[in-house]
Amino acid sequence: MVLDQIINQCKKNCPKAQEQLYQLFSKKFFGVCLKYSRDYADAEDNLQDGFLIIFDKIEQFNFKGSFEGWAKRIMINNALQKFRGVRYMEIINDNIPEEEVEIEDENISIEYLMQIIQELPDQYRLVFSLYVLDGYSHKEVSEMLKISTGTTKSNLARARTILKEKIDHYTKIKINSLAK
Repeated sequence: MVLDQIINQCKKNCPKAQEQLYQLFSKKFFGVCLKYSRDYADAEDNLQDGFLIIFDKIEQFNFKGSFEGWAKRIMINNALQKFRGVRYMEIINDNIPEEEVEIEDENISIEYLMQIIQELPDQYRLVFSLYVLDGYSHKEVSEMLKISTGTTKSNLARARTILKEKIDHYTKIKINSLAK
């Protein structure tokens, strides 16, 4: 009930309500922005821009469905907007097999995983984040990024390969340092 009141006050452009809404969701949405950004600073920019869009479009929220889901979609679309229409989203080889990345070392930190995901080339990071981390289908990802479903599958496979190579390298370094 309190959230509904905050939203209604935001619809009246109340700065205090906007601040409350920001406080309620900024940490969670920052995590969303990190998944779609090149680095921490880019994620901060995406978070701020996303909230500006939310405040601008909050009149369109009609209390059907969750506010959080509606706002999260705005955050994701804002982050993706930078990459829409960019032709480097296409990949040359559509015949890369899909495989799961398995992490055998439970001592790999979530911070390291986020770091290597952020280091992926944009086209791979976006597809990986949408498909693996947020659970969109290849069809939905292809529509959001305006690329073919074959390209989303190829980009996902390539992202998984890169991540697996980095994790394997990290594990080997870790094992070698322990052996000394």
